[in-house]
Amino acid sequence: MASNFWTSTHYKELKDPEEINVVHPLDAQRGISVEDFRLIKLHMSNYISKLAQHIKIRQRVVATAVTYMRRVYTRKSLTEYEPRLVAPTCLYLACKAEESVVHAKILVFYIRKLYADEKFRYEIKDILEMEMKILEALNFYLVVFHPYRSLPEFLQDSGLNDTSMTHLTWGLVNDTYKMDLILTHPPYLITLACIYIASVHKEKDIRTWFEELSVDMNIVKNIAMEILDFYENHRMFTEERVHAAFNKLATSP
Repeated sequence: MASNFWTSTHYKELKDPEEINVVHPLDAQRGISVEDFRLIKLHMSNYISKLAQHIKIRQRVVATAVTYMRRVYTRKSLTEYEPRLVAPTCLYLACKAEESVVHAKILVFYIRKLYADEKFRYEIKDILEMEMKILEALNFYLVVFHPYRSLPEFLQDSGLNDTSMTHLTWGLVNDTYKMDLILTHPPYLITLACIYIASVHKEKDIRTWFEELSVDMNIVKNIAMEILDFYENHRMFTEERVHAAFNKLATSP
């Protein structure tokens, strides 16, 4: 793994926000809207987390898997890359990349437990075949830097490293993977946005500390607003709307 973000493939792969939620023409033919696209990615991010909980996989691996999944769909269609196979395969690949190896047969066992529909109860060969397609879609770039990396240092440095703040900011960082922030911003800025939200919520004045960092606070605040907007709109992401989006994928154009 690369040790320097600025020389890594992660940095080179960062995209402009307007490049992210672009519906692929094949999906658009099936009536998939930008909102459907967001819903499906959110649903599959949650599915990766649920699958990981069953297998007892650590959060960093989950974050890497979600990043892979979201990267794939900046290049490939939902139509050609079935999300319910891509998601667990990204988890399988992330386990390897993060040196937390899980056997494919264990993954398949829990996929079968979570999906009642026989159509999506995949076999080992399905996972292995999709793994190669995902590797190609990612251009074999597997390096991911996460906001978790700088979080303890920033909390310590700002004097906010008590249990309550640590728990709150860690939870905020976890939730950023329900969005595409990891594809558009350097991870340390995502960390700072989470600390900014937590400090406001807990009424901790760390403006002087932020000033000493010499970061662009407009960017930090914009990221924070994206996170808060997500929380504001999250209640609209119902299972009914997710099912409706998947039903569109199942129809012929």
